[in-house]
Amino acid sequence: MKNVRQSLLLIALLSTFGLVACDREPVVINPPPATVVVPGPAGPAGATGSTGATGYTGSTGATGSTGATGDTGYTGSTGATGKTGTTGTTGIQGETGKTGGETTVIVVPAPAN
Repeated sequence: MKNVRQSLLLIALLSTFGLVACDREPVVINPPPATVVVPGPAGPAGATGSTGATGYTGSTGATGSTGATGDTGYTGSTGATGKTGTTGTTGIQGETGKTGGETTVIVVPAPAN
């Protein structure tokens, strides 16, 4: 009897796993489409209202008086004139150079870059 109970329990367990493993399609419930309210044609325009009254203009303020002219400032004193410096002495003139005799001087032009 014990084996029968275990067999039934094993069969029940295997059938449960078998049913869970089945691929079932989910139930899809489509909601009803949303109702869209479309406005009707526009009615005729109403009559134009009357223009409002113009407001009062405020009074103009008085013009202010002119301010007093300020005092003239003092003139500063003139600075003293500096003295002229003395003239320096003339330097001594050098001697005239001696001629070179038969020495020839060759000037080489600078190289072009």
